[in-house]
Amino acid sequence: MLEIKDICFERDHKKILDHISFKLDEEKFYVITGPNGSGKSTLAKIIMGIITPDSGQILFHGEDITSLSVSERASKGLAFAFQQPVKFKGITVFDLLNIATKKKLEKKGACEILSKVGLCAREYVYREVNASLSGGELKRIEIATVMARNPKVAIFDEPEAGIDLWSFQNLTEVFKDLEEHSKGITLVISHQERILKIADQIILLEQGKVKEIGTVEKMLPIILQEPKCCQKGGFHHE
Repeated sequence: MLEIKDICFERDHKKILDHISFKLDEEKFYVITGPNGSGKSTLAKIIMGIITPDSGQILFHGEDITSLSVSERASKGLAFAFQQPVKFKGITVFDLLNIATKKKLEKKGACEILSKVGLCAREYVYREVNASLSGGELKRIEIATVMARNPKVAIFDEPEAGIDLWSFQNLTEVFKDLEEHSKGITLVISHQERILKIADQIILLEQGKVKEIGTVEKMLPIILQEPKCCQKGGFHHE
């Protein structure tokens, strides 16, 4: 279990997160959503250790990991996929997958991982992870590296950002597969309705606070009638 306990964070004298608390259980798929500026990505980065909260705790299986570094949290099984994937000049997709798994990965194993995110392995396994790849390709490669680690907690920060519709449809299928088969915790930051619909639980943030937590059946009617979210460039309806 991952527990977020009374997390607060300010920047430039503005409250970004205001006493955030909730618990996440294994084998569940969670989506954190809310209007732009509600603190979603900041919270994801605090969970991973990229940002340090002003107060509060992150507990993982009862252990306080609030003061641990990103690498220390990664060693405990947390993994993070950035909104804008990182490029690595001189490093191939195969190299990245080997680093992610922390073991000698055969080409067949790498191909199986890539196929799960909708990439033709023969075309991508030895491609360099650089600017020659599109945003959608980079996004799927980064998701593949997270999946390769088989993490206890997988965090995805707005995976739909900057990708084309075709890539997004494939990403939705990837998350459906994660929702069905993952033994750990999957946490996605998103305001896309298709991703919201496959969640076990939706956590709605507004103005840095948890406004509501519940199932898709409970939360979608609340979210889809939120005029403030639409005015702020929030939820994407389909």
